[in-house]
Amino acid sequence: MGMSALQTSDPEIWSFLQEETERQTASIELIASENYTSPAVLEALGSIFTNKYAEGLPGKRYYGGNQVVDKLESTCMQRALDAFHLNGEEWGCNVQPYSGSVANMAVYLGLLKPHDRIMGLDLPSGGHLSHGYMTVNRRISGASVYYESIPYKVDANGFLEYDKIEELALTVKPRLIICGGSAYSRDWDYKRFRVIANKCGALLMADIAHISGFVATGLLANPFEVCDVVTTTTHKTLRGPRSAIIFFRKQYSQQINDAVFPGLQGGPHMNQIAAVAVQLKEVMTPEYKQYMKQVHENAKVLAECLKLHGFTIVTGGTDNHLFLVDIRSKGINGSLGERILEHVGISVNKNTIPGDSSALVPSGIRIGTPAITTKGYTPEHMPNLAKLINDAIDIAIDICKKCNIVKLKEFTEFLTSPSEYRSRLETLRKNVYEFGKIHKN
Repeated sequence: MGMSALQTSDPEIWSFLQEETERQTASIELIASENYTSPAVLEALGSIFTNKYAEGLPGKRYYGGNQVVDKLESTCMQRALDAFHLNGEEWGCNVQPYSGSVANMAVYLGLLKPHDRIMGLDLPSGGHLSHGYMTVNRRISGASVYYESIPYKVDANGFLEYDKIEELALTVKPRLIICGGSAYSRDWDYKRFRVIANKCGALLMADIAHISGFVATGLLANPFEVCDVVTTTTHKTLRGPRSAIIFFRKQYSQQINDAVFPGLQGGPHMNQIAAVAVQLKEVMTPEYKQYMKQVHENAKVLAECLKLHGFTIVTGGTDNHLFLVDIRSKGINGSLGERILEHVGISVNKNTIPGDSSALVPSGIRIGTPAITTKGYTPEHMPNLAKLINDAIDIAIDICKKCNIVKLKEFTEFLTSPSEYRSRLETLRKNVYEFGKIHKN
């Protein structure tokens, strides 16, 4: 009596769910691409819509029994246009992509030919894998395998160099220019990109996966004014389920829709679409705009607090929800920084910074504030949070220097072994836990 269906039928998986619930609610989540959805979004995501197969678009399905899901998907599409203040006569959207990377590949498939040239921000400069990342020895992303990828980069201080981007574009003449990234802390000059695209005859796409919440609320520049296509995930600042949306000017409707299905995907995940619709309604509330303002304020203040502890912030600050911390001056790399913070209950991710050559052993960490803002943290909490981060990094520095440890594997083994640092680590972990549990959802 009183036990859930999952607890009864599969106690092992149920126990994992309990563990993850405790981890998410009691730890401090600073991964910029993660957030906490509302109970309403979770209810839709775990709903009976999971059962329905619905290949095609509303009114044009390849299966029967779509009377309800046609209404659901049409509602989601309209809410997507409304949330971003778009005129349905000029813009269309597809809410079926399973993820942001799939959405981007659908754009390429729909608008490009194999071996066409694309220009996106290089991964070490804050770009995304799906924008065509490759190394000297390997074509890593699918986009780099099927298209000719020529990346643009930021300067030594982490800022976009629009004159150099234009010079490169005029030289290589790409078919598509992509503006957007996963670790760029400043706003984008989409109008300048439009000028560049026009000069070289390119299409212009914006990937706003990380900053879509700011765009929807008018707190950052609007790519829809000048771009041909805009893609976004729905689980970062939008605070929805893990899914994606493609927005396109109406003349590209057929190419984009055909690329999603049957080009790349099978039947859409109707439970995801239901959850996206729920979240888009939340996005259109005054409360959500206030939330986004708080996300930025928390990020700005936290960056300043970390500076007081001697950390170097790439570009000196942030216009959005994230920033990069260069921890080379502290004497350790981003991989070790990520691991020590995880060990004490603070989640971040190692990240390349300008000048890095390795994504596995980068010089920095990426910090974002969407999740902690959802949990109720305010700028008043940021000094304490910065101190917890600094305390963890200080312990890592001591371990590496005194024990002559440089490799991640050695460092990880040391953290879980008896040592003179165990007491300090346990104390810090308790402090993090106390700080984290006060603000449980």
